[in-house]
Amino acid sequence: MQNGRSHLIHDWNQGGGVPPGRKRPLVNDESLRDGLQSPSVRHPTPDEMVEILLAVEATGIDACNIGLPGAGPHVVATAKRLAEEIRDRKLKVKPNCAARTVVADIEPIRRIIDEVGIPIEVAMFIGSSPIRLEVEGWDVDRLLKTSEVALQYCLDHKLPAMYVTEDTTRADPETVRRLYGLALDMGAQRLVVCDTCGHATPDGVRRLVQFVRQVAVDHKQPNVQIDWHGHNDRGLALINSLAAYEAGADRLHATALGIGERAGNCAMDQLLVNLRLLGWWPEDRPLTALRDYVAKVAEACRTPVPFNYPVVGHDAFETGTGVHAAAVIKALKRGDRWLANRVYSGVPADDFGYEQRIAVGPMSGKSNVIWWLERHGFAADDDRVNRLFAAAKNADRVLTDAELRTLATTTG
Repeated sequence: MQNGRSHLIHDWNQGGGVPPGRKRPLVNDESLRDGLQSPSVRHPTPDEMVEILLAVEATGIDACNIGLPGAGPHVVATAKRLAEEIRDRKLKVKPNCAARTVVADIEPIRRIIDEVGIPIEVAMFIGSSPIRLEVEGWDVDRLLKTSEVALQYCLDHKLPAMYVTEDTTRADPETVRRLYGLALDMGAQRLVVCDTCGHATPDGVRRLVQFVRQVAVDHKQPNVQIDWHGHNDRGLALINSLAAYEAGADRLHATALGIGERAGNCAMDQLLVNLRLLGWWPEDRPLTALRDYVAKVAEACRTPVPFNYPVVGHDAFETGTGVHAAAVIKALKRGDRWLANRVYSGVPADDFGYEQRIAVGPMSGKSNVIWWLERHGFAADDDRVNRLFAAAKNADRVLTDAELRTLATTTG
């Protein structure tokens, strides 16, 4: 908040900076892998994937999943190309690839690493909950043996191992302890805790992340990196991700617009906005590129952005309501955009490359009409103001600029 203005907003929220003793949260973009599991999205072309990767970089996102090469040669080709783009353009974003916890899936990642010459984390995943074991006919011993073979392959080939337990939020403590304990003992550099089915609540997230951190302590690796990967089946993906960081997670996974299987994943755009407003996102990584990042994914995946979607939705910083618009307009007429962006908005538009917009419709007052006329080069005389105001009050929606312009130029 600008100096001398803290008294204008009493903030009951906790926050105000990264907690003592903690580093700021890292973020991992899953749009090009987990996000594409949505049955309703279009899969981007390789060129579009590159454009999305560049938008991820511009937004300041730390890491990006570039595919599951074990799915076939087409994914090997796109993952390799994305890795080459990261290498050739000297991007800061760190790549990782998904794999089932089997050598057949990890081997093509090793080949990409060898051919491209940059590190790529191997995100090997394996089911861990009793319900999954029941369906598959597995037992925990089988999970451990399978994991051991895959982890040994990573050790032998010096691959950075990222051990992922699917459905961790419905797995029993002993299974979680044994699986992560094995991974730690066999050199896994990162543990990923998953709410695969969107089951968890924030309290459950905190307990689970703290439990996994204690497992790491017990295995003499208290500083191992812990990731949180959450889905949105109960609408809790965002708040769960924030809770995971508070509980000790180091990196949070998300996708643009929350695309993903079923109800989707944590929305990266909403996550970044909240990290920024909580003081958990560094000032030297401005989020003005967020709009382009979301637009690239929305266009490539043919995913429409809801009009009332936070920050990047069409209506996020637009008001047609008379009382609200009047307050914004008063601030703008004072030349005070800081005030205008906060008087009726919990998210400062200018922090994310936007500005407040005033619409004219049935809920508007005359101040909306006068503001529109002046902004569009028309004299706000009584006749013109009354004509537009009457049309707005008789409309069943906000009037378009074209409609308002026609009304403003009509005489008689």
